[in-house]
Amino acid sequence: MRPSGRELNEMRAVSIETGFTKHAEGSALIKVGDTHVLCTATIEDRVPPFIKGSGLGWVTAEYGMLPRATNTRMRREAANGKQGGRTVEIQRLIGRSLRAGVDRVALGERQITVDCDVLQADGGTRCASITGGWIALRLAVNKLMKAGDVISDPLVDPVAAVSCGIYAGQPVLDLDYPEDSEAGVDGNFIMTGTGQLIEVQMSAEGSTYSRDQMNKLMDLAEKGVAELVAAQKAATA
Repeated sequence: MRPSGRELNEMRAVSIETGFTKHAEGSALIKVGDTHVLCTATIEDRVPPFIKGSGLGWVTAEYGMLPRATNTRMRREAANGKQGGRTVEIQRLIGRSLRAGVDRVALGERQITVDCDVLQADGGTRCASITGGWIALRLAVNKLMKAGDVISDPLVDPVAAVSCGIYAGQPVLDLDYPEDSEAGVDGNFIMTGTGQLIEVQMSAEGSTYSRDQMNKLMDLAEKGVAELVAAQKAATA
């Protein structure tokens, strides 16, 4: 019944290529079905003014989509002179999600910026960005540890995200665009590798949902995140 022919609890195929770019301290190209996101992590020996002198590190993110990431060309936001509201919301989500898995004391007073550039979109770009962003962050932190710049590992838990929703009356895992555009309920679930929730974004897109349906979506999300975390660990081993 799903357009892709997948089972209700089946993820799209996930592939991860690390070291995709030459210059970034950490980089990964993550493909979740036909959604492809390039994630890079940059280490800087500075922090935002509001935590300067505190000894705490900072992890932040930026997000963007290429003009032909979708089926019609979008204008570059730089050409418009400002970022759109959706972009700002997503990059703030990515940043606070990744920070939830970081010991900022152990990181030390430095900043890591994770850039997530959507090369091709087919639903779930923010979830793929968070999942791939953690991989780029892991690789960058590995370099800090190898160089002896940090004493203990500041990444306390992997962070991954997946979308779930109610499509054609059924709870389904990992929505692609045909499902996302028709779903009665749509949700994004950000979790740690140990199953702790970081953030849940759920909304009715034309029909309400029950507590029982929400619980079923949570169960699907736990399954999906566990698979993504296993892929993250395999990619960074």
